[in-house]
Amino acid sequence: MEPAYALTVDPPATERRSVALDMASKQPFERIVEIHGPTVLRVCRAVVGETDADDAWSETFLSAMRAYDRLPPDANVEAWLVTIAHRRAIDVGRARSRRAVPTGAVTERADSSEHPDADTELIAALAALPDKQRWSVAYHYLGGLPYTDVAAILGGSAAAARRAAADGIAALRQAADAGELGGGRPTPTKSTSQKPRTSKEAS
Repeated sequence: MEPAYALTVDPPATERRSVALDMASKQPFERIVEIHGPTVLRVCRAVVGETDADDAWSETFLSAMRAYDRLPPDANVEAWLVTIAHRRAIDVGRARSRRAVPTGAVTERADSSEHPDADTELIAALAALPDKQRWSVAYHYLGGLPYTDVAAILGGSAAAARRAAADGIAALRQAADAGELGGGRPTPTKSTSQKPRTSKEAS
């Protein structure tokens, strides 16, 4: 008969070795925040607006930190974070809708110089879009995700996500042409620096 410890020690030890190997092949979480934090913040601003963006960003990375150990080493980290941000943004939006805040009691946000790339006019224009258009524009153009990943987050097909983003961009251009967006300021375009990262680049 095998000793009892053979049944209780070996499986946990094997599991620990597996987890250790997975973690050794992944970036430290602090590095994940450093690499992807600015992108996630831009997405949060576009989805929930300036006032609630910091809360959505914090909730996103708190949730991500708790789940990071279970993330496969070859996962698309950026798509994973944007998925979490999408869920947290919806939660923040629901919480905001339950709050009865008098107009005169709205707290001013910290000076926008803390976020040099802030564009309140663009964010206001995005806020006027229907949800799916706003999300598709934010996740594709600001988050840098391909339409297949956007569709996985929002549901539906990549073609539907592409159409929603195109309709959103068309509405933003119309607002810009009408002088409602910084007097004709350019609408979002994908930056080459925002292209989706591969699993090797995220590792």
